[in-house]
Amino acid sequence: MNEIIQPEWMQGYVPSHGPGDGSPGNPSWKRGGPSPNPAGRPKGIIDKRQKLHNAFADEAVSIAKVVIDKALEGDMQAANIALARIAPPLRAQAERVQFELSDDVPLSAQARQILQAVADGKLDADTAKMLVGCIQSVAGIRAVEDLESRLAILEAKAV
Repeated sequence: MNEIIQPEWMQGYVPSHGPGDGSPGNPSWKRGGPSPNPAGRPKGIIDKRQKLHNAFADEAVSIAKVVIDKALEGDMQAANIALARIAPPLRAQAERVQFELSDDVPLSAQARQILQAVADGKLDADTAKMLVGCIQSVAGIRAVEDLESRLAILEAKAV
């Protein structure tokens, strides 16, 4: 018969549920009790990530000074790092524009009005692209509404 040799800390381990607590593992071990692995990880031990984090936290001021000194010496990579932390890149903001857009004309005519505003210098190309995209979205919504109404009419005729 093949006898399984277990380490001392696993003596008595039966791979089944414990008595009444529904937990897998050693039936003599109770939840909240001492560990069935006394040679396991000691309490309060610091893992590698925490050690690295602590080392950087302890030296953060020194590291920042080195980067700033290098940036002042003309190192563009160090300057880029320092500036990225001090003043993050600005987001593009569209200027407020005013031009006539007739809402009583078809959507294609509105798109032509937007293109004309770009040609006249009243509107920048990025804003025009956004507005034409909005018109395209409205056209899609109108197409769905039109399809729904046509389908309702057809269903009413079929009944």
